[in-house]
Amino acid sequence: MVVLVLNCGSSSIKYQVLKMETAEQYALLAKGAVERVGFTDGTIKHKPEGKTAYSAVTGIPDHTVGINLILDALVHPEHGVLSNIKEINAVGHRVVHGGEFFVESALINAEVKSAIEKCIELAPLHNPANLRGILSMETLLPGVPQVAVFDTSFHQTMPKPAYLYALPYRYYEQYRIRRYGFHGTSHRYVAQKACKILGLDFNKTNIVTCHLGNGASITAIKQGKSVDTSMGFTPVDGLIMGTRSGTIDPGVLFYVAEKEQLNLNGLNNLINKESGVYGISGQSSDMRDLEIAEEKGDEKATLAREMFIYSVRKFIGSHVAAMGSVDLIIFTGGVGENDDLVRAGVCANLQYVGAEFDAAANKGLRGKDQLISTPNSKVKLMTITTNEELVIAVDTMNIVGKKG
Repeated sequence: MVVLVLNCGSSSIKYQVLKMETAEQYALLAKGAVERVGFTDGTIKHKPEGKTAYSAVTGIPDHTVGINLILDALVHPEHGVLSNIKEINAVGHRVVHGGEFFVESALINAEVKSAIEKCIELAPLHNPANLRGILSMETLLPGVPQVAVFDTSFHQTMPKPAYLYALPYRYYEQYRIRRYGFHGTSHRYVAQKACKILGLDFNKTNIVTCHLGNGASITAIKQGKSVDTSMGFTPVDGLIMGTRSGTIDPGVLFYVAEKEQLNLNGLNNLINKESGVYGISGQSSDMRDLEIAEEKGDEKATLAREMFIYSVRKFIGSHVAAMGSVDLIIFTGGVGENDDLVRAGVCANLQYVGAEFDAAANKGLRGKDQLISTPNSKVKLMTITTNEELVIAVDTMNIVGKKG
């Protein structure tokens, strides 16, 4: 089965094309991105396996035009990977928010589209673009089955004490204000992958997964189910992130708004785009930039890194407490997989949960699935490379296969 995976943002479309045999047997045919959707100088960057990469600058007024550029690239005689667009058997979409409607991925129909639309108010920056991608594919490839894979669905197993906020209960009943969590596709994938590598039963293992990147979150997975996660009603809650503040006393926002004369949009920009390690360092949201600045003696860069590490440590502890015990702690995402200094800082004080850190195994480790705990460690520490596109493709293959 050939699956086209789409991740549609407000002004971008990331894609992969995979030929799926089974969850373990597959081939990546091509990947790429369309950027600056809605602009006259949009771009497509197409990377076919075994062929020369292709890029172009052109006007891309909407998502339908952008996706059409992808389809044209896939069948192009020089850089294409398909002989005919009809070779695409199914399309899998990343959809950020599924609210309480979806506990797993779903075959897209009128009811599913309606539910995604109802969640727009919960994810106004993401769900409209996700829905536009779905509608565009209906126009461009009518009749081809589509599947929605939700960032939030894995976390729907959280119990009420974990997902409710201590606000008047009517706000949950009327507006569904609660902790939803995000990065669920990644947390599920890396936890299952690590268990397979280690020969553990996913449904009998307690795991803390740390998805660390510009956006970052931690999840407690107890015997195969998410029971708590650091992100909340929105992705701004929890860990300190690249430009997001993470958990903050709400009273601070009222105080700053009064001092700086900020309206709601101003506060939104403050906690989403101007805070985090960028706000502390004053220069970058990228850990690699901070490392360079630290080497030059920049104290704020050092402070930003230390605060990020402290934040991760603290949330690991709270998530272990939520489960009562832990067998495995996983690091993934751009920072989790590639930044050995961050991992070393986080793991330096995990002896209290029974984890013994192997500094030699960790040093210089980038982008590999590998243990970074000692052989005698009671709790395993591990880096696992994530692949959310593969999860989407596998779910799509399984759901469409059942339909057939």
